[in-house]
Amino acid sequence: MSKQVLAKENIKLKVGSENKNEAIERVGNILLSGGYVTPQYIDGMKAREAKFTTYIGNGIAIPHGVNEYKKEILETGIVIAQYPDGVDFDSGNTAYIVIGIAGKGDEHLEILTKIALVVQDLKNVERLRNANDVEEIISIIEEGIM
Repeated sequence: MSKQVLAKENIKLKVGSENKNEAIERVGNILLSGGYVTPQYIDGMKAREAKFTTYIGNGIAIPHGVNEYKKEILETGIVIAQYPDGVDFDSGNTAYIVIGIAGKGDEHLEILTKIALVVQDLKNVERLRNANDVEEIISIIEEGIM
């Protein structure tokens, strides 16, 4: 039986301020504790960020592992951390929503694309940023990707 891709327990609301690396570790550890990835995948997420920022605009960052870490993905999963005060992703880019993803096989690019479509709409980003419960976050993401 495969896991739920976006489960309630994998969404963290109103996370306090932390730096970019801590935010990446946070979403990586949620993926890890949910059984989606091995510990090495978090190293892959950091390696990806060191090469190219995972900040995609509109207050959103989507940390994920580089290709050579794909073997560390056990199940496809999405985790979300909401930062009311934002996380500095360098160059004046502040992420209020950090979405960690691990996509098995071809699902990786598909998930990235679908999430990017959801968050290109600023109304969705504002709703995600101001959501007060995990159900609201799930419905905003699922509206866009299902």
